[in-house]
Amino acid sequence: MTQLFYASTLFGAMTLAAAIDDGRFGPREGRRILLVSNNAAIPEITPSLDETPGFAALRPRFDEVHSWNEIVAPLHPSDWKARVIEVPMLSRLVGSYLSLGDGPAELILESVAVPPARTLGGLVKDCPISVYSDGLMSYGPTRDPLPLEISGRITRLLHLDLVPGLTPLLLSEYGVPAETVPGAAFLDVIGSVGGRAGDAAPGRAMILGQYLSALDLVTPEEEARLHADMLRGLAARGFREVLFKPHPAAGREHARRLRETAAELGVGLDVVAETVPAESCFAELRPELVVGCFSTALITASRYFGLPVATVGGELVLERLTPYENSNRIPATVTDALLPRLSADGSLEEPPPVDLPALVRAVGYCMQAEVYPGLRDSAAAYLEEHGPARYFKRQRLGALDLVSPRASAVARERSPLGRLRDRLSRAFP
Repeated sequence: MTQLFYASTLFGAMTLAAAIDDGRFGPREGRRILLVSNNAAIPEITPSLDETPGFAALRPRFDEVHSWNEIVAPLHPSDWKARVIEVPMLSRLVGSYLSLGDGPAELILESVAVPPARTLGGLVKDCPISVYSDGLMSYGPTRDPLPLEISGRITRLLHLDLVPGLTPLLLSEYGVPAETVPGAAFLDVIGSVGGRAGDAAPGRAMILGQYLSALDLVTPEEEARLHADMLRGLAARGFREVLFKPHPAAGREHARRLRETAAELGVGLDVVAETVPAESCFAELRPELVVGCFSTALITASRYFGLPVATVGGELVLERLTPYENSNRIPATVTDALLPRLSADGSLEEPPPVDLPALVRAVGYCMQAEVYPGLRDSAAAYLEEHGPARYFKRQRLGALDLVSPRASAVARERSPLGRLRDRLSRAFP
């Protein structure tokens, strides 16, 4: 019996390892093959997950490790997909390359709605598929419709219980049941991977970098300003030593620009190698405050390590995300609604109380209304009570016929401009 696993990030591979250790894939009775993919914009200059130091602790769980990039080279794995006429031939070639014989007994994928996972699901046929989530996106809707040949084979969604009480929307339209991977198993994996965070001293603050500009969510200058605002906020709170953890796919420019800001502020800045998991830093260094935009690592820092966390730039990202169904919207919504917000003056502002499951269902419905028609009533009820401020676009609500007079009034009352207009109208009737 052969099980074929696919992973593109070290966080995803650690989640897989935790699920394996918890027995979610049964006893090891046959071959376990891991197919890795480097989906960075320029994979030639970015280490693949199996080239990172932390992967050595995960490697014994698999009998073989192969590179999807090598199979599809010189094409980029996120861009290439087989044409319909090529599928039978390429399916045989992939099976031969991996020595799959009559095919694997199970295919395990992440991000199944987009290439390369979707491409692989179409080439490796006639076996059940397990999908695992590598972050907050599991709480959002499925990004794109799946063909029946893939959706009809998916038996379960494995995910970390990052936000207790929140149920994944991902794949729910296909009736796929969600199973949580125990946090204890995940922490055991982190412990085995850890010990590689460098010589930085414990007790300092930490900034989590992402690659927002590479995703065209903000400009490079705006992303640099976000990092600078994070650093200024930490400096204003009295931190004189700060760690910066770049995203593995972000390159070195962010660290260079942040060093310049640190020099201006007189703050010491240590840069953690991009190949080191943020969770290893949390476990080893125990930072006193972790700051980021909407990274899943903010939630793991709080949920699994009990560390104080804060966000910067959530409102900007929520405004810039296009189209509305952008799959980053739910992670940005969850972190913005759940976590404190750090200002450049060092102040921390708690977000207003919110019914997070109701908010996520409402945003999810607005993202993919045709896929989740059963969520319309709950979305309308949420908007009627809370209004559309911050997390909803008026154009989107208008297209869905979800704008009510009550919701519009609530939104106007809660916005600074609306409050000003109301005061002026009362003063000058």
